[in-house]
Amino acid sequence: MSDDNLKKWYERIEPKPLPFSKQLDGISEKTLTIHHDKLYIGYINKVKEVWQELVNLRPKIIEGIESGNQVYSKLRALKDAETFALNGVYLHEWYFEVLGGTGDWSEAPELSAAIIDKWGSMENAIKYMTQCAMAARGWSVLCFDARQNKIMHYNSDLHNQGGVWGAFPIITIDVYEHAYFMDFGSDRKAYLVAFWKNFNWATAEVLYLKAREITL
Repeated sequence: MSDDNLKKWYERIEPKPLPFSKQLDGISEKTLTIHHDKLYIGYINKVKEVWQELVNLRPKIIEGIESGNQVYSKLRALKDAETFALNGVYLHEWYFEVLGGTGDWSEAPELSAAIIDKWGSMENAIKYMTQCAMAARGWSVLCFDARQNKIMHYNSDLHNQGGVWGAFPIITIDVYEHAYFMDFGSDRKAYLVAFWKNFNWATAEVLYLKAREITL
């Protein structure tokens, strides 16, 4: 890949600013700044670094100088790092995208109807998703599963572990300690209460309507 083509490839993954300017209720500006400016942008930089390494390794693979091995090889390590870092970027973007709201689910009539159909009420759904988030080690995500053609909820302990291909995130909850420890200590449940207070249901509605158009 030429330097120009690599530059164009990198431009596809430039950092996105926080999609809101308001102060969140319970989640501090300091937490958000570290979360976005250090961690999220750090994943973007790592993706670019891994892609550069893969570009450098590709001719050696083709020429037979290097090879893949499932126990350990440079190719295996880079491909694993690629999905970890890239999912770290995408999941954080979905997480930030649904913050900055008022927690008013009337802003999501179609999504809330699907949620009520699945769990009986919005209150039941939020209780269930909160407990799923308490059980996860990394991410708890309400998705539209295009194979099932309905909303589903999945947990993920690592960026590249636990996700389901063909499932498009709608409600993405980061439950790694960096998302809440500065504000809430080890009280994850209090953080989740704050998450729902700041949830942007209007944005989630848009994500749901887009995802619902895709069937596999």
